[in-house]
Amino acid sequence: MFGWLRKRSAERAIPDPLWHDIQEDYPFLFARSERDVQRLKALASRFLATKEFHGANGFGITDPVALAIAAQAVLPVLHLGLDWYDDFVGIVVHSDEVLARRTLTDEVGVVHHYDEVLSGEAMEGGPVMLSWRDVEGAGASAAEGYNVVIHEFIHKIDMRDGQPDGCPPLPSRAAQQAWRTVMQAEYDAFREKVIIAERFGGEPTWLDPYGAEAIDEFFAVACEAYFVNRARFETEFPNLVPLLDSFFLPSGPTGS
Repeated sequence: MFGWLRKRSAERAIPDPLWHDIQEDYPFLFARSERDVQRLKALASRFLATKEFHGANGFGITDPVALAIAAQAVLPVLHLGLDWYDDFVGIVVHSDEVLARRTLTDEVGVVHHYDEVLSGEAMEGGPVMLSWRDVEGAGASAAEGYNVVIHEFIHKIDMRDGQPDGCPPLPSRAAQQAWRTVMQAEYDAFREKVIIAERFGGEPTWLDPYGAEAIDEFFAVACEAYFVNRARFETEFPNLVPLLDSFFLPSGPTGS
């Protein structure tokens, strides 16, 4: 153990053998320039020094677990900085998916109770919850554009200016409107494809159909794919690439 567990501590270098294991398990993290890989490692180390990890129901937080989460969590803020995650400290890790009891009041005032299976959840101003099974499998699921860590941390970015709405904090109203115009059009088109696939036997979407639930979920699901499988994402969503680049890569994309 290297002292990153549970409580915040002084920043320290990530041991080479542990970083090598991350390279083996999550190759999508390293499909970028050497300069960006070094930045990723430095941010992951800083993340580990500023966040607290908690294992739920007896799940043990080990250094490999903490580092796997940290390295994926900092990918969206690689060029933005860790200040984007300064509104929370805790990360709760379950061994597997969680069954959450939900309550919903519809438009006529009727209260509905239902169960929802969660692989992750981001709470406004609060902790992030993750399923280790999904985190651990992120190397394999990158081909499908799926990554629960990135998904939940995108929600945290989206929440920084209030309730998640599919638009991160931007410097001007004009920039926000331009973002929403593109995002809404892409969301509407994707939702239509999901409806055709699910109701009429159309071709399944490559992107997780969960993105059709709401525009904030589409933003998070799209960002998962953008970060873990950019080549396929560019083919599927060419109109979203420059939009996401303008926010996450303000100086332009870098190659490997």
